[in-house]
Amino acid sequence: MKIVKLLATASLAVALLLGLSSRALAEFPEEPITIVVPWPAGGAYDLAARLMAEKPPENLPVSMVVNNVTGAAGSNGVRHVAKSDPDGYTIGMMGTHAIAQSYMNRNATPLEDLEPLVFIGPEPASLAVAKDTGIDNVKDYLAQLKDQPGSIINGNDSPGGFSYIAATMLENHFDVKLSKVPYQGYAPTASALVSGEVMSTPLPIPLLAEQHKAGKVKIIGVAAEERHPFAPDVPTFKEQGYDFIAEDFYMLYLPKGVPEERRKKLEEGFYSLLNDETFQKKAAELGLVIMPRDAAATRAYLEQRNQEVKAILEDANLIEG
Repeated sequence: MKIVKLLATASLAVALLLGLSSRALAEFPEEPITIVVPWPAGGAYDLAARLMAEKPPENLPVSMVVNNVTGAAGSNGVRHVAKSDPDGYTIGMMGTHAIAQSYMNRNATPLEDLEPLVFIGPEPASLAVAKDTGIDNVKDYLAQLKDQPGSIINGNDSPGGFSYIAATMLENHFDVKLSKVPYQGYAPTASALVSGEVMSTPLPIPLLAEQHKAGKVKIIGVAAEERHPFAPDVPTFKEQGYDFIAEDFYMLYLPKGVPEERRKKLEEGFYSLLNDETFQKKAAELGLVIMPRDAAATRAYLEQRNQEVKAILEDANLIEG
């Protein structure tokens, strides 16, 4: 009789636990979810985040808030997410900057403290110049740097940001020297190019496409395998005879420790949203390339990029001991 009672009690306990777990999953989320962008409003990261927040995933029927936590080449935003409560209500966006900073800044957040959620897509760089430089193509650009090292003032992120990495990759690949000037994010860098404050910048095309069409700047090369639909007149580096590719990427991540049920629900929701045809159409209109990957594939991609960026930083002697 005692055994029967014990079994009944145990069965009841299991049922209660399962019920609580199911309820907890069903009830999440109950409050707004914040997407933390580590760069100022107006850049590609910000555009992607606001597009996702505009119409949240169907299985996450709450409002979503975009919070731009900027500074320290993206490190402040990453640190903000890593130190937030692991309850699933704070999600971060990151790219190459987070990898670079983990090596360049001993106070930056280690990648091990972040939990990859979903991969959004790649973001190829372009090379653009101010309208009065007299530079019309990649050949002209490199010729000036060969003849006059450091003569081109280049706008880019602070050390560790992607446009800084792209500029350094260009220097190393072509054995040239730029005069690099740091700005806090893509939007201020683009403004500096339009105003003539800097002479060149390796930014994503969507940020400069309209200015290029209006003749305010000139995009002279795309550092990708194919031309970009926002500037179909601009040839790739390869088309101009130079084997050079540089791309950033977008991904969502969580702080370590988010309960698996919540993590999985977030992964399923955002992965589904990113694969939605309507979402992808709107993203394309903004010049965003969407190529979703689930958490496992995102983790593998991040590890590959980690090794690539580390090698670039080592060659440039940018790794802090």
